[in-house]
Amino acid sequence: MQPMQIGSRTLRWGERTYVMGILNLTPDSFSGDGLLPSALASPPKGEEEEAILQARRFLVAGVDILDVGGESTRPGSQPVPAEEELQRVLPAIRAILAEFPEALISIDTYKAVVAEEALRAGAGMINDVWGLRGDPELAAVAARYGAPVILMHNRSKPASVEVRERLGNAYLGAEYQELLIDVKRELMESVAIARAAGIPDEHIILDPGLGFGKTVKQNLELINRLDELRALGFPILLGPSRKSFIGYTLNLPADQRLEGTAATVAIGIARGADIVRVHDVEAMLQVVRMTDAIIRQK
Repeated sequence: MQPMQIGSRTLRWGERTYVMGILNLTPDSFSGDGLLPSALASPPKGEEEEAILQARRFLVAGVDILDVGGESTRPGSQPVPAEEELQRVLPAIRAILAEFPEALISIDTYKAVVAEEALRAGAGMINDVWGLRGDPELAAVAARYGAPVILMHNRSKPASVEVRERLGNAYLGAEYQELLIDVKRELMESVAIARAAGIPDEHIILDPGLGFGKTVKQNLELINRLDELRALGFPILLGPSRKSFIGYTLNLPADQRLEGTAATVAIGIARGADIVRVHDVEAMLQVVRMTDAIIRQK
């Protein structure tokens, strides 16, 4: 695979695993790490400072990408209007880049207007949980700005949510004829949308969408067979951090899933993940470095 150039940064696939740190500018993150108090729609000065502090901690630790999002994808969460989402993310992006101008920021959104304003503010790539299917204008925005896109597989339905008080909400599994075949086909349909808009293959990253319309068993199978997705010829992002399939497997709430996340990250890298998206960056950076030392020996 060709290296991915994003501004002054070059991501060389296969040399090492890149780490994406999650910055949730939301009041209702499933993992409990949202930086907005529940009563607030947009970040006042204190929350902007909180975002900068977290970004600083992530970057000092060695994170490669900051993933900034203003709408929760927690099962059962309510959609956020684009204006409100922009009020949450734009001040944080600008503030982070004012202090860390070389930081690589990904905007976690499926809305074209949010993506465009974030790119204009200095974000370098787009992380779309709907794989360019949520907003028909998003692909054109990415092409126009030359921004790489992360295309996630997603069969979740807002009405299909299982609620367990201790373990949190989880999307119920969708019907699959053959899990890997169906996921690969639908990811390539998203790739076709990207190509049709003029996004080059070297600007495309695929994400199997752990937790989005999959059962616990299906999520585990996707991690174990990740190499079959990487065989499609695109870099792979894996986002297992603190997700409900870990909680359901270990019977643990979101704030006790560090070791389960570590296991999924290590196995995911061994199966071909190029980027891992995580909350607990210091611990996961050690997992990544140790796993890379084992599987990427020169």
